[in-house]
Amino acid sequence: MVKSVRTPALPRTAAWRDIWSLAWPQTLLMFCNFLIGFVDVWVAGRIGSDVQASMGMINQLLFFFLVVATAVANGSVAAISQSMGAGLPRRALRYTGLVLEVGLVMGLAIFALGMFIDDGLLALLQVPDGLRPITSYFLDVYLLLLPVYYLFLITHAVFRAQRMVFVPLFSGIITALVNTVADLGLGLGMWGLPNLGYQGVAWATFFSVSCGTLFNLFVLWRRGLLRRESFAPWCWIRQAWPYLFRVAWPGGLMQVVWQSAYLALFAVTGSLPHENVAALAGMSAGMRVEAGLFLPGFAFNMTASILVGEYLGAGRPDMAKRATYRILGVGVAVLTLVAVGVWLVMEPLAAFVAPDPAVQAQAMGYLRWNLLAIPFTLTSMILAGALAGAGATIYNLLAFGCAAWLVRVPTAYILGHHVLGDSTGVWISMFVSQVFQSSLALGIFHFRDWSKFAMRRRKTLTGATNGTQLRTH
Repeated sequence: MVKSVRTPALPRTAAWRDIWSLAWPQTLLMFCNFLIGFVDVWVAGRIGSDVQASMGMINQLLFFFLVVATAVANGSVAAISQSMGAGLPRRALRYTGLVLEVGLVMGLAIFALGMFIDDGLLALLQVPDGLRPITSYFLDVYLLLLPVYYLFLITHAVFRAQRMVFVPLFSGIITALVNTVADLGLGLGMWGLPNLGYQGVAWATFFSVSCGTLFNLFVLWRRGLLRRESFAPWCWIRQAWPYLFRVAWPGGLMQVVWQSAYLALFAVTGSLPHENVAALAGMSAGMRVEAGLFLPGFAFNMTASILVGEYLGAGRPDMAKRATYRILGVGVAVLTLVAVGVWLVMEPLAAFVAPDPAVQAQAMGYLRWNLLAIPFTLTSMILAGALAGAGATIYNLLAFGCAAWLVRVPTAYILGHHVLGDSTGVWISMFVSQVFQSSLALGIFHFRDWSKFAMRRRKTLTGATNGTQLRTH
């Protein structure tokens, strides 16, 4: 019996209180994540627009490197939450150990690969010559951080899957505080610390994520989730790995497709015939402001993953669908109102994150079109969370991949380079692709049988466990 892994008491209906109890701590966690990125961009803007532009490009590349971590995290939420819903705490414990092992190995492997091809990556991004030294330094530091970052993301997913949502919140607070102090101290030379400029901003990220990861590992150990019994023998792994892989690989490929499309979008923006550097910096600044809007959005995304996984594990696909629609309704309503409020203060927000007038104008253009897309973007986010909790990540790959490469990138190139000739074409392409993406995701969720992807504990009439499922309880 694993005392620290408790099977949740599932409500008979998808109660608002149950949704809110999971969503609000994760909203605060998303605020911490937003604060980290916001402070990074704010400090970078005070150092120079070239630093801000470099950071925007390298952050997209970092997301690309983290796709495997995100995929494993999605797989862990599906496997662990479904195990909890099925009343199998030992299986949940063993999946915890398995995803940590996979995350550490993959983080080290991608770090080694990245160090080998770093120059080629900068060339692929079409980094302007004036930005190359700064971008190269950010890349080297972030690559060094990768194994730690993998554990950071995966441990957060493990806690969420077991409804221990306050642990990632405390970890996020620690990370945000360390990052803010290090950014201001090392990036701008405050409090008597050495003024390292953009190098200080890079190391602030390294130190802050490392502190958050150490906290997560400590809590895992204290809660009994990181011990010898967490690491199952090979005979169990051979049965458990196929499901984790089936959930993870479409999620990982989706991240590759999506992030590569963003890199292509940065390349399209960086090669615009007019004001390309200002457009890159404005895009980076606008994305940071936009990220603030999605604090509850990401929380609802993760809440949908947890509840859908638990309900499917308990054999209640009807409640999983009902819970998702409730989350979707409240999420879209709240975020649309927030978007209206942000629209009214768009100019001072853009001025705050982008002191340079040219960059400020680009950031406002980015925000106008992406604020209009908020209802569509949030619909995609929440439905993606629900499908991930069900293990149906193949559908997310289809919706996001088609929107990115069949709509967004071609439209951005045609409008940005041939029709309008400036960044407005890129911003319009983002709006159009979100409308397409949300429509496709909603059609899939409503009409397709995504519950069949769940790892449910089925029983025959005699009470025996179906032999096709994992015999790990």
